Amino acid sequence: MLSDLTSLLSSLVAVDSVNPSLVAGGAGEEEIATLIEAWAREAGLEAERLEETPGRPSVLVRARGTAGGRVLLLCGHMDTVNVEGMTAPHTPRIDGDRLYGRGAYDMKAGVAAALMAAREVSRLGLAGDVVVASVADEEHASLGIQEVLRRVWADAAVVTEPTELELVVAHKGFVWSGVEVTGRSAHGSRPHLGVDAIVKMGAVLGELERLDRSLAEQTHPLLGRASVHASQIEGGVELSSYPAQCKLGLERRTLPGETGQQIEAELADLLERCRRADPEFEASHRIALVREPFEIERDHDLVALLARAAGDVLGEPVRIGGASYWADSAFISAAGIPTAVFGPGGEGAHAIEEWVSLSDTETVARALVSLATRFCA
Repeated sequence: MLSDLTSLLSSLVAVDSVNPSLVAGGAGEEEIATLIEAWAREAGLEAERLEETPGRPSVLVRARGTAGGRVLLLCGHMDTVNVEGMTAPHTPRIDGDRLYGRGAYDMKAGVAAALMAAREVSRLGLAGDVVVASVADEEHASLGIQEVLRRVWADAAVVTEPTELELVVAHKGFVWSGVEVTGRSAHGSRPHLGVDAIVKMGAVLGELERLDRSLAEQTHPLLGRASVHASQIEGGVELSSYPAQCKLGLERRTLPGETGQQIEAELADLLERCRRADPEFEASHRIALVREPFEIERDHDLVALLARAAGDVLGEPVRIGGASYWADSAFISAAGIPTAVFGPGGEGAHAIEEWVSLSDTETVARALVSLATRFCA
């Protein structure tokens, strides 16, 4: 399997699939989707392209069972982040157990492992289907998985994001929001006429710092603490004028059980404290994006089956843990499909040097085959 898997992964990394919503002129998923469709059909699998958003296709690859069994969904994203500062980012390079290139780790290795598992499963004559969703746009708005979930139902799912061969049963969510403080413009020599919006934003930053300290006490056994931080700030026009506006972008990382509505209320309360302390304080806020956290019970049947399958391949018990990042698993779980995350090890997600372990990628593929034989039989 390793030779075929390495060949497939190399071909995926060789395709530029930078997300155009992140980088103007990014290649997107058209070419890599076409490659996956062709590979799947050559492997004797069914392939279907989904493209509600023109130019942003996802691909469903199905190893159809003999009927009557449960359906297992395997999911990974085809898009990557930028390649700024990288040398030959789409020329896969192998050095020992490592395959280098943009997307190798995040997460074309996971896609390759899922596709290879589907090929192997198709030869076993299982009752249930194994469906691989190679999705678009995970790095931005998750258009792909949302489209897939309007077309596909499964009894369980595994997202093959890189986890260092740890079985991930929880990950954080996040809320992006903005605060705009309003001041009053005036000539810098006339302080009696001006209200400095940038200075007024200082109260918000102080309250954010206090909020973050309080969140340190709010922890999850696998994910650690919740957090909030100021991400971007802008304001002012020129040195000789009082600024009329100051804008702040912030991110709140959330734990299972926290909702977007709670975070919006938290931000509204923060601004109300600023108003009570300063009658001149004027501000508004907006929620830009909510991505909910994810968690599955550690004693769920899917977790037990995947742990057994991975343990059989590894020759030792698999580690169970949580991930600090967000993934499409949250959407799948929210759709009512029991979901876990399991993928290879490596380094360099969103970094200049990126690599994935080839032996780990093979381990993931073999573990998925073992899971399918138990789940879809």
